[in-house]
Amino acid sequence: MSESHTPRRIVCLQPSATVILASVGALDRVVACTKYCADVVPEVRNTGRLIVADSWTSKSTEILAAKPDLVIASVPYQESAVIEILKAGVRFLGLAPRRLEDIYSDIAMIAGVVDAADRGTQIISALQNQIEDIRRQTAGLRRKRVFCEEWGRPVIASQPWVAELVNAAGGQFLGEAGKQCSADSIAALDPEVVIAAWCGAGARVPLDKIVRDRGWSSTAAARAQQVYCISDELLNTPAPTLMEGLRALAAAIHPEKFAAVPGLRAITEVRLHRDESQRAIELG
Repeated sequence: MSESHTPRRIVCLQPSATVILASVGALDRVVACTKYCADVVPEVRNTGRLIVADSWTSKSTEILAAKPDLVIASVPYQESAVIEILKAGVRFLGLAPRRLEDIYSDIAMIAGVVDAADRGTQIISALQNQIEDIRRQTAGLRRKRVFCEEWGRPVIASQPWVAELVNAAGGQFLGEAGKQCSADSIAALDPEVVIAAWCGAGARVPLDKIVRDRGWSSTAAARAQQVYCISDELLNTPAPTLMEGLRALAAAIHPEKFAAVPGLRAITEVRLHRDESQRAIELG
């Protein structure tokens, strides 16, 4: 793509787009992004960039105020905002990833748009190699039953790309990826590992509360205390940050082989903190 046709002012309505642009060395082209982008790419904080609403709640007026020559969003879109963006003659790139292959395609597409195709290819290759490395390390281990959720009210299983990563990390993904399910149906499957990565919650998921309130105390996962929270941005952002999520999954599923990593929090830590707080109250 010639320089004259390469976008210089990009508005990102989804963290994954900001992560991909940063990874290919084009973060300087991002003139506006969402507050969630700053959670995974802290470099965009306090830099004068406009902070706009995400794909679902976006407003065309604030997007167009950034004078973009490209807007990148992901499903679900705010249809009315997209219509206004297109009416203004601004290019719009809409993403809808489901599987890892889709994420590789998105990386290649965004890298190509900013004239960084070679760097995009390198990143995709690195992701694939890291996944295969973890897969090799877990090949001889017993596959544990894993339930991983992206939301808790209602309970929604994590996306298909997370199911693929669970498989690579030595687990058997329970439930239907990306679909709503009942707490009782998951309890009946008796997961050996439970992982909560709630959208927008970061690492703040009340693990002991969800186990108690859902009647999951008798599951194999609760009995073995293999109930975890993985920071939202590590699993729900379809971008190179998924590799950190993969390492967190491996440590959650097979703690005997993989060391704990940043972004992974176990239910034992929650209970320990609660017990210490109670003890302080009693002593006080």
